[in-house]
Amino acid sequence: MNRQRVASAHSGRALLVWALLVVAANLRAPLTGVGPVLDQMQADLDLSPAAAGLVTTLPLLAFAALSPMVPRLTARRTPERVLAGALVVLAAGIALRWVPTALGLFAGTMLIGAGVAVGNVLLPSLIKRDFPARVGLLTAAYATVMGGVAAVASGIAVPLSRAAPGGWHAAIGCWLLLAVVGIVLWLPQMRATRPVSDVTRSIRLPWMSGLAWAVTAFMGLQSLGFYVVITWLPQILQDTGGIASATAGWLLFLFQAVAVLTSLAVPAAMRRTADQRALAAVSSAVLLAGYFGLLAAPGWALLWAVVLGLGGGACLVLALAFLGLRAQDAPGAGALSAMAQSIGYLVAAAGPVLFGLLHTVSSSWRAPLLVMCVAAAGQVIVAIMAGRGTVADKALDVAAQRRAT
Repeated sequence: MNRQRVASAHSGRALLVWALLVVAANLRAPLTGVGPVLDQMQADLDLSPAAAGLVTTLPLLAFAALSPMVPRLTARRTPERVLAGALVVLAAGIALRWVPTALGLFAGTMLIGAGVAVGNVLLPSLIKRDFPARVGLLTAAYATVMGGVAAVASGIAVPLSRAAPGGWHAAIGCWLLLAVVGIVLWLPQMRATRPVSDVTRSIRLPWMSGLAWAVTAFMGLQSLGFYVVITWLPQILQDTGGIASATAGWLLFLFQAVAVLTSLAVPAAMRRTADQRALAAVSSAVLLAGYFGLLAAPGWALLWAVVLGLGGGACLVLALAFLGLRAQDAPGAGALSAMAQSIGYLVAAAGPVLFGLLHTVSSSWRAPLLVMCVAAAGQVIVAIMAGRGTVADKALDVAAQRRAT
């Protein structure tokens, strides 16, 4: 009997891991497949560069608006039920983008952003709750899956848009199948929910914690870079290097593939250091080198795609890991995740639109890339603060005690 219980428990935890990974697979692919076919969307729907940038910015605005609400939702409903609802909304958004109008595109994109926002906040909290001793490993695992599927979405977008009857609609709408698979795999977790009091508690977002703000800034700046790259890198490479659109799409795939491989190495590097300051700072500096390389020597597109992937993959895993490592428990991780992703993605949301506007105004990619160099330099600084081996809510408690005395 005991063996059966142990086997059942192991099976349940294995199913939970698989379900979390499939959920993670849905959190980027509906977004990263847009960049390579952005020129087709612009031509088909007669969109300006700034309006085209909104296709990437709208989900980020949804992240910023909805992230602070997720802890409240999970206080009323279990995280499992909230996440199931988010997957349904995500699937509805992907389906709506099949409608061949700009309204369908933008409305579907907003729904996708709403679903992804909830998943972004809940996954670090669920990992902290159910696997507290393996935060780094499982964070890297879900970041790898998320990035790997996102890379595939970028790589197949142009070929699929040319081969499929629906054109670019098919290229960005085919991910509906993966969303449905995620819903099906997540259903058993709804039946295995814990009492609400054991899962979450009411907790305020750590607005007064300097460390929490450093984590938020790191999340925002690395997200800013990621969404600018997946939106505009193909167009930059076509304009500055004379690269064909399909080749530019595969270079975007290479950027994300390298990021995935890099993310696999991050947990081992984290285990060898007392904190993450040096790793986060070096990774951010690599991003800076990639942006500067695009600016100074755009002909070396292959090299800069690899460099950006090296820095971006490491920074993504670190940003996600900070949400669990800088929190005492699962509710604390949820609160820090909500704060970091709300403010962080609000910063990131400005990136694709401003990048497009700067290009339109200056008729060049020089000014936008200079801005990204400045942002990466700032990321190096906040990385040193966010990588400290302490906990945000403990730091907040210490600050409160000092003020009291």
